[in-house]
Amino acid sequence: MTQLSADVSSGSTSPENDYTIHSAADVSRLVNNSTHGRTNARIIVAIALGGVFLDAYDLGALAFGVKDITRQFGLSPSGIGMVVSAITLGAIVGAVIGGYLTDKIGRYRVFMADMFFFVFAALLGALAPNAEVLGISRFIMGLGIGIDLPVAMAFLAEFSRLKGRGNKASSIAMWCPTWYAAISVSYLLVLGLFYSLPASQSEYLWRYIVGFGAVPALVILTVRKRYMTESPVWAAQQGDLTSAASILQTAYNIPATVGKDAVLHAKKGLKRRTTGWKSYGVLLKGDYLKRTVLNSVMSFVSPFAYAAIAFGLPIIISTLFKQSMLTTILVSLALNLLFAFTGGLAAVRLVPKLGSRSMTIAGYTCQLVALLGLALAGRPEDTAQAVACCAFLALFLLGQGFGPGAHTMVYASLSYPASIRGVGVGFNQTITRFSSTLALFLFPILTASLDTGLFWVIALSPVIGLLALFIIRWEPSGYDVDAEDYASVKHENTQPGGGV
Repeated sequence: MTQLSADVSSGSTSPENDYTIHSAADVSRLVNNSTHGRTNARIIVAIALGGVFLDAYDLGALAFGVKDITRQFGLSPSGIGMVVSAITLGAIVGAVIGGYLTDKIGRYRVFMADMFFFVFAALLGALAPNAEVLGISRFIMGLGIGIDLPVAMAFLAEFSRLKGRGNKASSIAMWCPTWYAAISVSYLLVLGLFYSLPASQSEYLWRYIVGFGAVPALVILTVRKRYMTESPVWAAQQGDLTSAASILQTAYNIPATVGKDAVLHAKKGLKRRTTGWKSYGVLLKGDYLKRTVLNSVMSFVSPFAYAAIAFGLPIIISTLFKQSMLTTILVSLALNLLFAFTGGLAAVRLVPKLGSRSMTIAGYTCQLVALLGLALAGRPEDTAQAVACCAFLALFLLGQGFGPGAHTMVYASLSYPASIRGVGVGFNQTITRFSSTLALFLFPILTASLDTGLFWVIALSPVIGLLALFIIRWEPSGYDVDAEDYASVKHENTQPGGGV
C-alpha cells in the first residue's frame, strides 16, 4: 500500500498509533487505518444511504401510475414522456451543480440543504392540478437527486477505512442494495394501497405514492441534524485541522490532537489543484483521463440497459403473462428482492476479496447471457416459455446487483481523490442521467418498432462495458486514491492490481 512519508506530515513519521495530526495527509491516514469503534461514522454512512434510498424511491414512484396520469391529464405519448423524463432532466442539472458544490463548500452544507428539495417536490407532485405542475415538481425532485448523490458518495468514501470489512468500496457498493430496497418499498406501498384504497380512489394511487416520498425525507432531515458532520478529510484539506481532529474524536473515537506546527503546515503537501468549475477539466488530464473514459463508458451503458429493463419491467411482465395488475406488482417485487437486492448485498460482502473489476466483468457477462436469451426467446407462447423469460430477467437483475449496478458508483467515487471526488461523481451522474433519460425516451419507440427484438439492442450495453474493462484495466477497490492529493505521493498506481 502507498504510504505517506515523513515530509507529508511535516516532519512526523506518523506511525499508525500516532494520533497527532500535522497535515491533511495525517487525517486521511487515520481514517484509512482506523481500528477504533466508529459508531457515529456508521450512523453518518447510514444517513448518507438514506439519501440514496430516497433518490431511488422518487425515481421509481411513477412507474405504476403512467396510465392513470395519462388518462387524468389527457396526455399524448410525448406529453407523458416529458413528465416521466423531467426528473432525470433535473438530475442532470443537479449532478453538475452538486458535484461542484460538494467540493467547493463542503459535504455537510450541501447535504443539509438538499433534502428540502425532496419534501417540497413530493408534496407539490402529490397535489399537482395539471401535468405542467407535475412536471415541474419532478424536475425539482430531480435537482435534489442530482445534488444528493455526489455528496452521499463523498460521505461513504470519506467515513470508511481503506481495507477490510466495511471498507470504502464496500460502503459505496452498499448504495446498490439500498437502491433496490427503495424500489421494493415502492412496490410494497403500491401493493398495500392497491388493496386498501376504495375503487373510487384507485386512479389516484400515484398521488399517494409520490406524496409518501416526503415522509422519509422529513425523517432524514430530523436525524441528520443530530449526527451529521463535515468530512474530516475535506475539512483538513481546507486547512481546518482543529475541526478535523474534533470529527475524528466524535465519529471514530480516535484521540486525535493537532500538532504544534500544524498552523504552518496545515495545507503543506497538498497538490495545487484547479478549483471551481475548471476542476471538471482535471478529470480529463493525466491518469484521470483513462479512469474518466472507463467511468464514462460504464456510466452510460449500465444505466441505459437497467433503465430499459427496470422501468419497463411492469410492462414486460404484463406482456409475458397477460395477467392482472396484481400479478405484475408481485412478480416485479419478487424479482427485485430475490435477485437485484440479493446481488447488491453480494457485492458489498465480496468486493473486499474479489475487487470491483472482476465482479463488474461477471455482472456484465450475466446480463449479456440474459439479454441474448430474451432476444432469442421472443414473445412466449406458453407458461413454460414465460417462466424461462422471467428467469432471464432474474439473471439480468442479479448481474446488475453484484456487477455494474454496485461498482459503477465505486469506480466513480474511488477513481478520484477527495479534492475532486464531488466533481468526479457529478460528472458520472450527469452521464448516468442522460443515459437513463435516453433509455426512457427510446424504450416505447423501440418496443413499438422492434417488439422483443429490443433486447438485441440492449445487449450492446454489456458488450461495450466488457470491452472497456478489458482495454482499461483499472481496479479502484483497496487503492488509496486520496493519497494522490499529497505532493510526496506520485500520481501513479503503485499498488498491486491498481494500474491503469
